[in-house]
Amino acid sequence: MNQTDMYLERKEEIQMVNYGLKDRVAIITGANNPQGIGATTAFAFAREGAKVVLIYRKVFRPFDINKTDRNGPDRYYAANAGNADVVGSKLKEMNADYMILESDISSEAAVKEIYDGAMERYGRVDILVNNAAVDDENGFDTIERITPNVIDDTFAVNVRGSILMMRELINRRGDYGRIINISTDAAQVFAGQITYGASKATLEALTRSIALEVGKYGITVNCVAPGPTQTGWIDAELEKAVLPLIPMEKLIEPEDIAETILFLASEQAKMLTGQVIKVSGGHAL
Repeated sequence: MNQTDMYLERKEEIQMVNYGLKDRVAIITGANNPQGIGATTAFAFAREGAKVVLIYRKVFRPFDINKTDRNGPDRYYAANAGNADVVGSKLKEMNADYMILESDISSEAAVKEIYDGAMERYGRVDILVNNAAVDDENGFDTIERITPNVIDDTFAVNVRGSILMMRELINRRGDYGRIINISTDAAQVFAGQITYGASKATLEALTRSIALEVGKYGITVNCVAPGPTQTGWIDAELEKAVLPLIPMEKLIEPEDIAETILFLASEQAKMLTGQVIKVSGGHAL
C-alpha cells in the first residue's frame, strides 16, 4: 500500500471534519506529479465528494531514469515532465467525478478555455486552488546570474497565471467562492531563488488585496505557505540537512497541505479571508 492509499484509508477510518464539499466544483492547477500537492489535494477533494478539474503543464528538465525509483530531483523532474495519467487512474479508482486538461495558465485564452470546459461540464466553479508554479533549478535565479527569461517565465505562471485564474473565477462567480493560493514559507526571504521567492511574495500580497475586493461577493481568498514538503524532490541527504531546521522534526507531507486547503475551501471557513497560513512544522516562522 502506497502513501496516498494509506492516507485515504486513514481518513475513512477517522473522519473528524465534514467539510461540506460534496458536489462542489474545484479547479486545481499543477496536478501531474502523483506525489505533489496538487494531485494530493485532488484526491482529498474527491474523497469529500467534490468534482475536480485538474490542470497541468509538462515541464521538461534533464533527469536520470535510473534514479526515479527513489525520492530526489530525478524523480521529481520525471513526474513533472509527464502527463496526469497516474493521477487520473487514482481518481478513477476512487470513482471520482473529474476532468483533466493540459493547459498553460499564463495564457489568457487558455484560462478562458479552462473555465469554459469546466462550466460546460459542471455548470459552475466553486473553488480554485492556484498550485501551479515554475522556478529555475539551473542556478540562474541569483542576483549575479539572473536573466530576463527566468524573470519573465517565472512571473508569467506564478503571478500572471494565478491572477488570470482568480479573475476568471470571480467574473463567473456563483453563490459560493473559495480561492486558495499556494506560496512557500520562504517567500519573504529566498536567497538563491530570488525570482521564485519574489513571485510567491507577490502572490501573498495579491491574496490580501483581492480578499478585500471580493469579500462583498462572499468569496474568500487565502494562501497556504508550505514548508519543506516531500513531493518527491527531497532526497535522503537533503532530508538530513533540513530536519534540524524544523521544530516538529519531520518533513511536511502533501496531505498536511491538502487538509489545510480543504478547510479553507469549506463552509466553516467562511469568515477566514486574506490570510497566509504557514504549514511548516515551525520552519521559517
